[in-house]
Amino acid sequence: MASKSDPSKEPEAKKRKQVRVWVDGCFDMVHFGHANALRQAKALGDVLIVGVHSDKEVTRHKGIPVMSEKERYKMVRSIKWVDEVVEDVPYVTPVSILDEHNCDFCAHGDDITFAPDGSHSYQAIVDAGRFKTFKRTQGVSTTDLVGRMLLMTKEHFLDSEKEDIVAQSPVKKFANPLGTNPYNGLFKFLRTSQRIIDFSGGTVKEPKSGDKVVYVAGDFDLFHVGHVAFLEKCLQFGNYIIIGLHEDRVVNSYKGRNFPIMNLHERVLGALACRYVSDVVIGAPYQIEEDLLDFFKVDFVVHGRTPIKPCHDGSDPYQVARDRGIFRQIDSNNPLTTNDIVHRIIRNRMKFEERNERKESVDKRGQESCES
Repeated sequence: MASKSDPSKEPEAKKRKQVRVWVDGCFDMVHFGHANALRQAKALGDVLIVGVHSDKEVTRHKGIPVMSEKERYKMVRSIKWVDEVVEDVPYVTPVSILDEHNCDFCAHGDDITFAPDGSHSYQAIVDAGRFKTFKRTQGVSTTDLVGRMLLMTKEHFLDSEKEDIVAQSPVKKFANPLGTNPYNGLFKFLRTSQRIIDFSGGTVKEPKSGDKVVYVAGDFDLFHVGHVAFLEKCLQFGNYIIIGLHEDRVVNSYKGRNFPIMNLHERVLGALACRYVSDVVIGAPYQIEEDLLDFFKVDFVVHGRTPIKPCHDGSDPYQVARDRGIFRQIDSNNPLTTNDIVHRIIRNRMKFEERNERKESVDKRGQESCES
């Protein structure tokens, strides 16, 4: 008869204390740069605790935020690498807050941040030897996104017809035995397929036996709390949610102006960062046809309360799902749309421009202080 194991002789790996990592910030208009920062921070330890500043604190130190504190708290909680969220934390991080939440250290991007007086926002943490950095995500910032909205540019669009570099996506490959499937697993990313791998965890988990597959389609532009609320409601129909993301030109054809604000690749990363999303179809067809539903073994196709624009031939893009009796339309009880966010920016344009100028001034003063 085998004897019970002696707890004192268990492998060191099993007895190792969990490393708790602290990250804090405004997390205003959360984008894939924020998500990537949290992904990298989580990789430094075992448990990620994220502190989010209140509206009062953000306004005092940076200027008015685009999103309210409740929206920002909810958005951060939806990111799949986040284990805990602490609300209303101070802008300048004290060592005491790490101790209060049993965190071993604070992590931040390698871009230095400064308080309004020009001092390093994390100086006390640095002096205590409890500060670690990770690489800042290049190519995106809240300031850049605000600029896209104010300037009404379309330069960020991806043109699938003109791209000449094709990278194979690690997100699910699929094929049609009839040889006519338009979704052949090859998607165009221009030097960024590695980020897709990072955000999908290296692989996409197939639905298990008994899982219910829910398919939702759209632009999911500026992935926000309205989208999060919608996806939470979708969980009543199934536990494996697939998002079909439309190409930039398709989105622009039904939304107009300079939509989408974020290009297809950026929107893919935003969707993959959400804990409720299991998989993404990149450049999904606007009309949901039988081969897509059959391939993914879709149990339900769900749409929100936004109007459904007909296809170019006047047909209903959801007709096949309706005919199968698997189409459901739901109300997320969160009316926020991407258009609402754009209106917030335009309505407060002067304030946001002043905020950006203020931040640039603070950063410049801090840099000069570090160099002297």
